[in-house]
Amino acid sequence: MATQIPSPPKVGMVSLGCPKALVDSERILTQLRSDGYDLSPDYAGADVVLVNTCGFLDSAKEESLEAIGEAMAENGRVIVTGCMGNEADVITARFPDVLAVTGAHQYVDVVTAVHAAAPAARGEFVDLVPDAGLKLTPRHYSYLKISEGCNHRCSFCIIPSLRGDLISRRPDAILREAEKLVAAGTKEILVISQDTSAYGVDIRHQPREWTAPSGERREVRAHMTDLAEALGQLRTPAGENVWTRLHYVYPYPHVDKVIPLMAEGKITPYLDIPFQHAAPNVLKRMKRPANEAKVLQRVKSWRDICPDLTIRSTFVVGFPGETEEDFQYLLDWIEEAQLDRVGAFRFEPVEGAAANDLDGALPEEVKEERYQRIMEATARISAAKLQAKVGRTLPVIIDEIGEPDEDGDIGATARSQADAPEIDGNVFLRNVSADLQMGDIIDAMVEEADEHDLFGVPV
Repeated sequence: MATQIPSPPKVGMVSLGCPKALVDSERILTQLRSDGYDLSPDYAGADVVLVNTCGFLDSAKEESLEAIGEAMAENGRVIVTGCMGNEADVITARFPDVLAVTGAHQYVDVVTAVHAAAPAARGEFVDLVPDAGLKLTPRHYSYLKISEGCNHRCSFCIIPSLRGDLISRRPDAILREAEKLVAAGTKEILVISQDTSAYGVDIRHQPREWTAPSGERREVRAHMTDLAEALGQLRTPAGENVWTRLHYVYPYPHVDKVIPLMAEGKITPYLDIPFQHAAPNVLKRMKRPANEAKVLQRVKSWRDICPDLTIRSTFVVGFPGETEEDFQYLLDWIEEAQLDRVGAFRFEPVEGAAANDLDGALPEEVKEERYQRIMEATARISAAKLQAKVGRTLPVIIDEIGEPDEDGDIGATARSQADAPEIDGNVFLRNVSADLQMGDIIDAMVEEADEHDLFGVPV
């Protein structure tokens, strides 16, 4: 007589915050799936709901509290995890009936809490998890977290208090994960951490043996340059180059060594560098290195080596003590650097940050006025850079395919190598083939451009 496997409990997930938190959510769900749980796409079908919170800014904390409130109202059986989990008293004061609260990357604790809230009985021979684990991103791109925590003590940031000091993964473990992702259909790997350039410092760049796709056994150091070179060797099952995109790269001197890899087509010509500001006075108050002039020289040399290099960055405006001269210095610096993609944030105090104690707090209207000015300046630069791509043919990766219109024309949303998913712009295509699939990498000719996006047609 056949044994019937009992219906497993279902877990719902609300994942907030940065890609690093998304990877945490994927890891938690992978473990729960392997423990016999099903996943629920909505509140109604879930036996328990996980809310992975963000606690970086007060506005992010409020968003997290609103998400917890919604989950409590719609389901009522809620477990909270993530960065805001460090403030369990704040959460339980507003929502005393939450089942449990755990902190950032406390995987064992959150899984244990789910087991307690909704026990699962797993069949002994049932394999519920794909080799690459469960993903919350589309099949064709994946985030690859190489380390946790940060050794910096920037005055505006509380990440070290939330996630601790730098803890690097072994390079062979990272590369094995990347290989599994590629075998499962990933064509674009987004390397993330709190500080990608510092990868391996805590483990003294210890090398590990890895078998390259060529079959060669070699040692790979726990170092950003070694890791980038190794990732650049990965190929899809069809033999295509895998796009490898580097995020959260501080401009340490050894970053210079990855630029030739980009010029050679081994990794994607894209650097996400969190400059935050350029004025020496503000950088000093932020407790960040103030070598902005040298960085400009290096940016020029990088582009000499790799003309197609895309540099994205983020800046904080309205930091305590930022003068009009400091802000104009930043605008002039951005104008000279000609950064391709820029995001800006108005300074926002966050509980526990040293910057809260600095003098020179600026009125909200000053922050807003400066924010509007920097966004206008960067939009103008972006528009000019994108306009220069009109007429060029670029490789693009397909993220979404539309339905045929009344004339039978099919459109698609894609990205070039200059565009990270859900952060940068898109390439909107017309007249694509009906055989096109999500994740396909094709060549497209750029016909038009605006401030943020490109428009084109397959060739």
